[in-house]
Amino acid sequence: MRFRSYDALKIFDAVARNLSMTKAADEVHQSKGSISYQITKLEAELGFRLFERAHAKLELTEEGRRLWHVSQTALSQIDREIEDLSGTASGAVTIGALTYFSSRWLSPRLTRFFEANPGISLRIEPINSVDMLRSVRVDMAILWGIGGWKDHESELLLSLPAVPTANRAVAEQVRQLGMAEAVRQLPLLGDSSGDAGWRAWHQAAGLPYAPSRSSLTIPDSNSRVQAVVDGQGIALWDDLVAPEFDNGTLVRLSDLRVENAGYFVVFTDRQLSQGADSFLDWLRAETASCQRRSKNRPLGGAKVDHFGGFT
Repeated sequence: MRFRSYDALKIFDAVARNLSMTKAADEVHQSKGSISYQITKLEAELGFRLFERAHAKLELTEEGRRLWHVSQTALSQIDREIEDLSGTASGAVTIGALTYFSSRWLSPRLTRFFEANPGISLRIEPINSVDMLRSVRVDMAILWGIGGWKDHESELLLSLPAVPTANRAVAEQVRQLGMAEAVRQLPLLGDSSGDAGWRAWHQAAGLPYAPSRSSLTIPDSNSRVQAVVDGQGIALWDDLVAPEFDNGTLVRLSDLRVENAGYFVVFTDRQLSQGADSFLDWLRAETASCQRRSKNRPLGGAKVDHFGGFT
């Protein structure tokens, strides 16, 4: 199939970000009817639905989430290249970050950055792995892992031990199988570290790393949280999913944690501008303050569900 509606992807991006036809219409200065028509037309051309519509609320389908992620990255890169080629680049500081980290940690704190640095513009690019630094032009990236990215300097910003998690149905399977057998039989969802995080967890548990051949790869980190909630497998998550732990949507499967895991700033070969230096200084101060506040607090601050030892 030859795709032709590239112009509609901008409309799709606006609707996906706002999860509202009305707000998207206001953003792009079109009518709500025009937005709805273009999304319907785009879905017809693609052959799959982008949104679920229920009681006037929009939710991205799994296909919609996947398309939004790849189109968001591609469109942002095209915009950057056009700016560079035309000499109209704004000089904004561009940060590559996991969508999970951006939405759950970074976004709620950005107001403080802009209050302290009113002359600096930020651009947040979604990024899933260090490999994307070859194709996405950013000043620095924020990735989860245990450090040691080849060919890139990195600095630990926020230490957050990670634990195996699942929804309650999968947790019951783990209880019946035993943890050692469960991590062999059930899909282990990867993350921005590739399989480094899972290998570190197996090492801490004294288990051989021999995952099931049945696997599910979801590059986008926010979509991966939803996949675990939906029962698609087991994933390593940290304190940033405390709301899901607190309401019982997700369950901790073990007390064993990947202790040296956390969020790292990963540097590119680009020299940091004054604005990028200011953002990095703010990021260091903000994460240090966050770390001090949570130093003696248990992971998630909520009761841990235990499913026994290894068998």
